[in-house]
Amino acid sequence: MNLSRTRRCGGPVAAGPPGGFAMLPWLLMGLGAVANLVKGETPNPWVGALGVLAFNTLYLAVVFRAFDDAGRDSALTRGALVALAALTFGLGAGYGGDWLLFFPLLGLAVGAVLRGRLLILVVVPLCVAAGAVAVWRDGWVAISVVYGTFLSSMVTAAVFKLSQTVGELRAAREELARSAVEQERLRFSRDLHDLLGHTLSVIVVKAEAARRLTERDLRAALTQITDIEAVGRQALTEIREAATGYREGSLTAELARARDTLTTAGIDPLVRLSGPLLEPEAETLLGWVVRESVTNVVRHSGASHCEIALSGAADHARLTVTDDGHGPGPSPVPPGSGLRGLAERLAAAGGTLESGPAPQGGFRVTAEVPFTAVAFSP
Repeated sequence: MNLSRTRRCGGPVAAGPPGGFAMLPWLLMGLGAVANLVKGETPNPWVGALGVLAFNTLYLAVVFRAFDDAGRDSALTRGALVALAALTFGLGAGYGGDWLLFFPLLGLAVGAVLRGRLLILVVVPLCVAAGAVAVWRDGWVAISVVYGTFLSSMVTAAVFKLSQTVGELRAAREELARSAVEQERLRFSRDLHDLLGHTLSVIVVKAEAARRLTERDLRAALTQITDIEAVGRQALTEIREAATGYREGSLTAELARARDTLTTAGIDPLVRLSGPLLEPEAETLLGWVVRESVTNVVRHSGASHCEIALSGAADHARLTVTDDGHGPGPSPVPPGSGLRGLAERLAAAGGTLESGPAPQGGFRVTAEVPFTAVAFSP
C-alpha cells in the first residue's frame, strides 16, 4: 500500500506524509560538510565530494522506497541502507566535525525502513558505534551525535507507523461507508418488496371482488373500491416511511389487515394470540412475517382456511402461519426472495424463520424472535 496516497470518492486524498519529498529538507544537515569542501578545509576534497554525492544518492533511494510496503521490505532497499551506513561511518571516521551530522541522517533512513523488534536491534548498536566514532574524532563534546541519531531514527519510525495506521483507518472507514450503503440498499429493496408485494396482492383481490359484486351488489362493490383507495393511500405512506428508514410495523394492525385480506380472498382466517406482549422491535419483525406469509397464501396456496398463531415464553415469541392449500408439492420449493429476506432479517436479530409443508397438509411458516416481556395478556 502506498502510504502517500489513497483514493476516496474517485479522487486522491492525502494519507499521512506526502511521500519521500518530506524527507528531503533533512539533507540540509549536511551543508556543513559541503561548506568545508567549498572552503577547501577538507583533506582529499574529491573523496569527500564523491562521498557526499554517494550519500545523498543512497539516502534518496532509501527514503523514497520506504513509502511503499513492497519497496521498503525488498533486498535492494536493505542493501542500499547497509551501503549508506558503511559510507556514513567512513565519512564520519575520516573527517569528523560537521561530517558527523550524517549519522542523524542515517538514523532517519533506518527509522523509515525498519520496524518493530528489528528497529531496536539495529538502532542501539548504531548509536553506540556512532558515539564511539564521534568521541574518537572530536572528544566527548560530540557525544550529542548519539542522541541525535537515536531520536531521529525512533521519531521517524513512529511517524511512519502512525502514517500507516492512519491509512489503514481511512481504508477501514471507506469500507464501512460502502458496507453501510449496501446494507441500506438491501434494507430498502426488502422493504419495497414486502410492501408492494402485499399491497398489490390486496388491491388485486379487492378489485376482483369488486368486479364480481358490480352486477348483483353495487353498494358492496363500492365498499371494495373504497378499500382499494385506502390501501393505496396506506401503501404510499408506508413506502415513504420505508425510504426514510423509520417504519415500525404494528403487529395488531398487520393482523387486522391479514384478516381483511384473507376474508376478501375467500379464505377463512383464524387468529390465536397468547403469551406476553411484545417489544416494538419484535412486533415489527413478526408483522413483516404476517404480511409476507398472508401475501403468499392469497397468491399461491389455493387454500380455504388460514390460521395465524402467536405464542410466547419468557425469552422468545413464536408465530406460525398455516394454510390448508396445495402446498409446495412433493418436492420442497426453495423459498422466494420475500421469505429469504425475512429469514435474513430475523437471523440478524437473533431469531429464526422456517417454512415448508405442514404435517397435515398445506404450508406452514414458523418464525421465532427473542424479546423481553413487558406485560402479560389475560
